Amino acid sequence: MKAVIQRAEDASVSVNNVVKGKIESGLLVYLGVAHNDSESDAEKLCEKIINLRIFNDADGKMNLSLLDLIKSGKQFGMLAISQFTLLADAKKGRRPSYSEAAPPEKANQLYEYFMESVRKNGIICEKGEFQTHMKVSYTNDGPVTIILNTKEL
Repeated sequence: MKAVIQRAEDASVSVNNVVKGKIESGLLVYLGVAHNDSESDAEKLCEKIINLRIFNDADGKMNLSLLDLIKSGKQFGMLAISQFTLLADAKKGRRPSYSEAAPPEKANQLYEYFMESVRKNGIICEKGEFQTHMKVSYTNDGPVTIILNTKEL
């Protein structure tokens, strides 16, 4: 699995001008599922993301994780967006290949499993609408953007 994690002041996703998911502050996560990914990849990625210390503490240092903020009673959440284009291979030619991306049924199952893993930790996890054209709006805070690949964790 690949993920692009962005610290966000706000984030929302809409389909046909209807908001499907929204957070006031927290993390915007774009999630790409590869054909050889499994539930253990989703669990590993969830654990890594919710514990990333990328939020500022009282001294202005990135020392707090999303899980730390939730445990302190702050209203932070996650907006997870399925994005197969994270699996693009553009090494040859000009048209990216998506042969590494999981088929839709498997990708959706692992996307949902990832979000459920996040929710089991007491974190609000909003989502987009799988396999549709979505519009994502957000304010990147920092900006802070982290890229993760479970094959490298």
